[in-house]
Parts: sequence; C-alpha cells; structure tokens
Amino acid sequence: MIYLLPVGFRISVDTGGTFTDVVVADADGVLHLAKAPTDLRRAFQSIEEALSGLAPELGLTVTELLARTDVFTYGTTRATNAIVEGKTARTAFFTTEGFPDVLLLREGGKLEPFRQLEFGAPYVPRHLTFEIRERIDSEGDVFVPLDDGSVLEAIERCRVLDVEAVAVCLIWSIVNPAHELRIAELLAAHWPGVAFTLSHELNPIVREYRRASSTAIDASLKPLMQEYLQRLERDLRDAGLTGHIFVATSFGGAWRPQEVVERPIYSVGSGPSMAPVAALTYARAEQAFAADDLIVCDTGGTTFDVGLVSGGEINYAAETWLGGRWTGHITGIRAVDVKSIGAGGGSIVWIDPGGLIRVGPHSAGADPGPACYARGGDEATITDAAVVLGWIDPDYFLGGRLPLDAAAARDVIERTLAAPLGLGVHEAAFAALTIASENIVGAIRELTIARGIDPREVAVVAGGGASGLNIVPIARELGCPRILLPSTASALSSCGALFADVVSEFSKSRYAETRSLDRQLVNEALAAVDAQADAFLAGLSGLPVVETRRDFLVEARYRAQVWELDVPVPARLETDADVRALEEAFHATHERIFAVREPGQYLECLLWKARATAVLAKPELGARDAGERVAGPPATTDAYFAEFGFAPVSRHEGAGLAAGTRVDGPAIIREPTTTVVVYPGSSAFVTPFGNYILEVKEDAAATHATREEALAR
Repeated sequence: MIYLLPVGFRISVDTGGTFTDVVVADADGVLHLAKAPTDLRRAFQSIEEALSGLAPELGLTVTELLARTDVFTYGTTRATNAIVEGKTARTAFFTTEGFPDVLLLREGGKLEPFRQLEFGAPYVPRHLTFEIRERIDSEGDVFVPLDDGSVLEAIERCRVLDVEAVAVCLIWSIVNPAHELRIAELLAAHWPGVAFTLSHELNPIVREYRRASSTAIDASLKPLMQEYLQRLERDLRDAGLTGHIFVATSFGGAWRPQEVVERPIYSVGSGPSMAPVAALTYARAEQAFAADDLIVCDTGGTTFDVGLVSGGEINYAAETWLGGRWTGHITGIRAVDVKSIGAGGGSIVWIDPGGLIRVGPHSAGADPGPACYARGGDEATITDAAVVLGWIDPDYFLGGRLPLDAAAARDVIERTLAAPLGLGVHEAAFAALTIASENIVGAIRELTIARGIDPREVAVVAGGGASGLNIVPIARELGCPRILLPSTASALSSCGALFADVVSEFSKSRYAETRSLDRQLVNEALAAVDAQADAFLAGLSGLPVVETRRDFLVEARYRAQVWELDVPVPARLETDADVRALEEAFHATHERIFAVREPGQYLECLLWKARATAVLAKPELGARDAGERVAGPPATTDAYFAEFGFAPVSRHEGAGLAAGTRVDGPAIIREPTTTVVVYPGSSAFVTPFGNYILEVKEDAAATHATREEALAR
C-alpha cells in the first residue's frame, strides 16, 4: 500500500516527573527543543508552555504550529507514577478456585540467600480477590466446568465494594480461553461499562504470576489512562492539532491512543524506552559510533535510566519491576530493557543515621522542586549541588527562562550536608555528585558486567538534562573511553519518539521440543500470530507509513533451564533443516549472552511470536557546516573541581561552537537546555551534526593541565 508522507512539522513530547520535554522537527529536519515544568494536573498545560517558547522561533503561534503538524507523539510517566503512588483504579482479581495467592507469593525470589524476605502487599488485596469455580488442565480440557453462579456472585460483590476494574486470570487459559471469554460475556451483560482485562489476550505466557500481575496492572490502569489520554487528545484538537496522534509504548514504538487505552500496561515506562531509540539513531549518524555496542544513559529530573544496544539492536526483557525486585510488582511483558534508579537532577541528597551521604530514591519533582527553584523546596538536590559548584549558571537555566536562586542552593547544601558533616559547602556539594555517580556506576555494572558485557568495549550515549554534569567520571570509573552526548541530550527520550515506528508484538503459547518437533502444530501457532499481525497492520491505513515488516521469534531454552531467550525463526518451519537452523541460532545467541553453548542439546520452545512494524516517515539529521556556528572567545566562570578547588575555568557557548572545535577540560559548555561539564583530563569535540564526543582519560590526575594552562586555551 502507498501512503502519503508528511510534509509539515513533527512534534514529540516526553512528560517526566520534573520536566516536560518538547521537540519540534521542521521540514528541513532541524530539531527545536523546549522544556517546561511538568503540570501534574493537566498534561497539555506543560506542552502548551513549552510550545509557546518554540513557536515564535518558527514565526508561528502555537495554534498555527499545531495546525501544521502531521504527527504528534506523546510519552508519559503517568501510568508508572500512578502505580508507584497507589492512584490506580480499585481493581478486583478473578482467579481459579484454589489459587488466591498468586499475586502474594510472586516468584519466590529473594535478594540474599540466607535472609528471609517478607512478602510485600499483593497488587490486589485479598478482599478484592475472588475465586471462580472452574478448572482447565494443561491440555486444554475442561476439568471443572465454569460455574456461572460464582462469577455472578463475584460481580455483585464487586459492585457493592465500589470496584472500578476487573482482572481475569484463570489457570491454563492460554491453552483454552473458553472460561475467560465466558466471564467477559457475563461482565458485559451484568456490569456494562466496567473496565476488564483477560489474561490470555494480554499476555499469553506460561508463568502464572507474571501473567496475573500484568493482567492486574493493565486492568487497574484502564479507567485512569482512558480519561487521561482522552482529555489530552481533546485539548490538542481544541488547540488546533489536525495531524495524527501517537502514544509512545514501553516496546520502543508507538500506538494510537485508542490502542494504548485497550492495553495501557504498555504505557508503563514508555518515556525511558525511547532513549535507546534516539541513541541508536544518533550513533548511526555519527560514523565513529556506528559499529559500537552502546550503554544508553538518560539522567532526568527524577531518575537515571540505563539501557543497552547490542549489535545494532535494542535490548528487550520482561523484567520490569515496579518497586523492589521480588517485593514489588512485575509488569510481566516484554519491553525495552531499561533500569531506573533515583539519581536524577531533582533527587534528594540526605544523610543517613550512620552519617553517610545518600542520594535518592525520593525526588523533589517539579513542585516544589529543588531549593534553587525558589518554590518552597527545603531539601538538597543534585541540581542544588551543581549550582553551588558553579557548573549550572543560575541565570541561564532553561536558556534563562527559569532563573535559579543560587543563595537558596548554597544555604540548603550548607544546612543539610556541609554543617552536619563538618565539610566546606563546595566539598559537600561535590561529595553529593560523587555519590550520585557511584550509584549510577553500580546500576550500569548490573546491566553490563553482571551479564558478561565489558563496559570498556562499549561506548556511552548520554542524554537527559542532568547527564552532562557527571557522565565523564561515570565513564571513567567504568573504563569507557568515549561518550557521545547529543546537542539534544536534554530531551533524548523525546527525540527518540520522533524516530519511533509503530510496533506491536503478538504471541501464542505452544510447547514443542526440537528433538521431536511437530511442525504442523508449530506452524499453526505461527499462522495465528501472523494473522494477528496482518490485522494490526491493516488497521493502520491512512497513517504516514513508509513500509511494513514483520519478524517471527520463539522463546526457547535448553532442557530444564529456567529462563528463555528470543531466537528469530522463519514464518514457517518447512523442513528438518529449518529446525536445525533454529537450534544453531539459539546456540549462537546463548553463547553471545552467557559465553556457553551446548551443541547437540535439544531445545524447549514455549512461545511463538510475530513482531509487526510499520515504519513511519522520520526527519533526517542534517549535518552542520563549520561556518554555521561562530564562537566568540570563551568567558570565564568560577567552578569547583577536586583537582583545582573553586577557581576560574573557561565557559563556552555551545550554540556558537563550530564543527571540529575541541574544548579541553576543565571547562563548562552551556547549551540552552543542558550543561556539559568537561572534567580535567577530558576533552569535548563538536561533530558535524553539532553533537559532542567526550574523550575520557583513564587517569585524570596524570593528564589534567594546570588551571592556568586550561584558561589560556
């Protein structure tokens, strides 16, 4: 099918806990960035505020800009925050009689082998858990017929208890969904309008807890996200938007709003999932990074997110925990593999009872925000520390649109950190940044070294408004030699949404062993998911799609292993040679990830999948000529570094640095929406695309110049 391609603007938005990032791509592919504090009550307020600063640059009003926008893509932390804060819908859980504790027992894991771990509260409490009289066995046969009366009793009790949504997860519904479908009929007939989710439709996997957890989370989000997205769409249309609206998903792609409302669990973590998409796009544009595996760091106002790109492909996992691992709640769905910790610019710095500095997990958010925002915040944050160190210019924050109170930042660092610890105010602020960096290094090591990946052999792509503050010592500690920091780093996730495609995945559970694989049954499973992919892609008619494709995969494992790996497969397994090719592909994947292969060992295949992708038209990154940027002589500003103390260093305006420019540390580079701190012993190079490549020396003490030499440059 041929589609008309967009010729107007493209807008992407990432609504975080502290700031809302907005990126506008014009017809020439030039990206325009803006930030606004996040309005937690109404998403459009923050979007409108950011666009109000951008539209005049384009010679338009906000209404005119929206009217000429072909594609608007939106990412949000709304679903994640609602779960963490306990503000989801009041949800009931319908499960097979005899299995009420699935959400309580979880998977039985614990963090330490010799310490008992207490069970956390289940996602749905016991008084809202209803046992339905029915049972289907593992072969799909009806062992106990569904008792409609038990379902009607549960529905009536739910209405009395003011339940707003229902999660239905029955044993072995993935093999035979008849009982779940009958419950759906009874809900529609006796409780019309109630939100509900059926586990076999959402997440047809064998693992009972993960399927139940994803079902409960999805159902609890439906009323909230329906209202939230419908209001946003209404606000955008009322403001003049006539183009297509997409919502970013945790799968690293985008869906239309109605599809997200049907499966809102895919909006959990949708913002962070876009950062690897942007990182891969920038790395491919910069030839020096095109062949590298990437560590993708995104330091926002509330969290630090880290993901991986391996072999030119974004890593996926089904290990997203909301709350602590084993004690929180797992989404149970495949998503871009991103780990998050509380180490963002707004993370609160505090002293524990043992007298040690801690950073996070709590954040000052956007309201009241850090003390330097002068909005009532009275706890020290990383942003306050960076202001005290002289790294952030209080008169140039957000390009001067949000002046900061440097005195308030100094006072809160002095009062809450320096005085209690007997340190100078600069030493205390630097210690806070150091602790935040160490926390981040620990998170990256968990994602790399713990999986057999040597950080010294990969490159770092840094994004987020606070990334430039400490990415150099982070990379230095990890042994990473180079960092790519895009000029649009402060809105990395939002930029990723500009380059995202419409992606969805469909799966069918069908157990098979490669030693005696029944190709007919397997091909039936592949045909079923292929038909679902067909229907999904057919429903995209009229969208700005360049091409469509589908990929087939199977989740497989060696005999008796606990976890599976994804392996590509053809659309049909026609011959024994196809089965042997599947085994060899698994051996290679297992060796790449675990450094071990078992040739001759047969595979257990559990889940057959089709991934449908509609490739959207995207803006092209344009190179900039050296003459497009004319830098004046660098200014001088006072800043603190451990090697020099608080002393003058050079300060450069990023907007004026021409391609090919080299800036040696110690130095500060100011961008309108971020700050790049070039530490002693490191250097920053401006690429033809206007991005920064930071070269990190292993031994800063042995390589940094004197303060006078740095200033002379």
